[in-house]
Amino acid sequence: MLKKYKQPAIHILLFITTFATTTLAGADWTGQYQLNGWDYIWSGLNFSITFLAILTIHEFGHYYYAKKYKVNVSLPYYIPFYLPGTPSIGTFGAFIRMQGVILSRRNVFDIGIAGPLAGFVAAILLLIVGFVTLPDKEYIYSVHPDYASFNGDYEKHVYTYEYLKKQSDQYIDAKFIKDSLYYIEHKQAEPDLEKPVKQYETTFTEMSVGNNLLFMAFEKMFSYQGDKIPNHFELFHYPFLFAAYLALFFTALNLIPIGQLDGGHVVYGLFGWEAHKKIAGSFFMLFVFVAGLGMFKENIMEINFFTANAMDQLQFGVLYIAFLYTLFARMFENYWNAILSAVAIFTLHFLIEYLFPEVVGFNGWLLYALLIGRFLGVYHPQTLDERPLDNKRKVLGWVALLIFVLCFTPEVLTFHTISK
Repeated sequence: MLKKYKQPAIHILLFITTFATTTLAGADWTGQYQLNGWDYIWSGLNFSITFLAILTIHEFGHYYYAKKYKVNVSLPYYIPFYLPGTPSIGTFGAFIRMQGVILSRRNVFDIGIAGPLAGFVAAILLLIVGFVTLPDKEYIYSVHPDYASFNGDYEKHVYTYEYLKKQSDQYIDAKFIKDSLYYIEHKQAEPDLEKPVKQYETTFTEMSVGNNLLFMAFEKMFSYQGDKIPNHFELFHYPFLFAAYLALFFTALNLIPIGQLDGGHVVYGLFGWEAHKKIAGSFFMLFVFVAGLGMFKENIMEINFFTANAMDQLQFGVLYIAFLYTLFARMFENYWNAILSAVAIFTLHFLIEYLFPEVVGFNGWLLYALLIGRFLGVYHPQTLDERPLDNKRKVLGWVALLIFVLCFTPEVLTFHTISK
């Protein structure tokens, strides 16, 4: 009896936990820090309810068609994730587990495209709601009371080195006083206690939401809202718009035309197994190439290849080529092809960064490339029935690829460094 309810209980528990973590994350992004306790937590509900609703609509689009074609499919597994004090949306998303063979290209296509199309429609509706219900520009003062001193013209002041330095100095001074009082109080009891020293920053980082073609079009469409439309440094604090923006991003993420991602299913359905292999393989190579630009200057090893000594250069070269090989190893039956691909991408990165040092890619995507290349797989398994799609499905497939182009955001969060 207990076994019968064990699996549903897991899904329910994961959903409740993810609802809690997305609510906490939503409260952090909304930024109503003047609220206390439960009031602060409730401020995250607009984000968590809308974002999880779109995530759920997406997954149940897949679920419905999997059930329709009698594929053994699970309910959605939600993945909670929340770390206080770090940029987090409270979840890594959700997935459904399918077991058994999907017999035809048509079935693969229908199951794959149903999720992103359903989620996309929901995201569009939320975008409309978000833009139509925008609060007055003064709403931002509830998040940043200090902006009010600029009489509505805060954009010219708060994203500058001078303003950020002033804010940092106030924080440093307050911390210095607190540390000094602690030092005076505990010096005799702890003789080795170091006297506090002020440390001033010379570089500051501002974070903003990225952009995509569709969001830009909506900003133009609703331009009659005037100064109510938030700039991308403050968009986090508008839960409906931020949830819709993230929904568009995750729609595009799923529609990347590789492997068993939704986009891989769509491309497989449209073009068949042989063509899919060529498209997915080429796109994955391009994806890794663009993502890795800039690695020779900035990387987790903190080695700038162009200024490093020979030993550090050797260390970076070996580790980076090994990493690239890991990405490509499952793409090829012959490991030499994977090695040659890794060396080719490594060489191209070196030449472009050397000749055009201002060109930088989006290094965070390399983690996603690792997930695809090593675990999800670049290529789609072949179905038994390879008959082509009907015209109606072909049109839907091209619409899905257009949605990918419109919604894709190179950097979901963009960091701007300001220094003097």
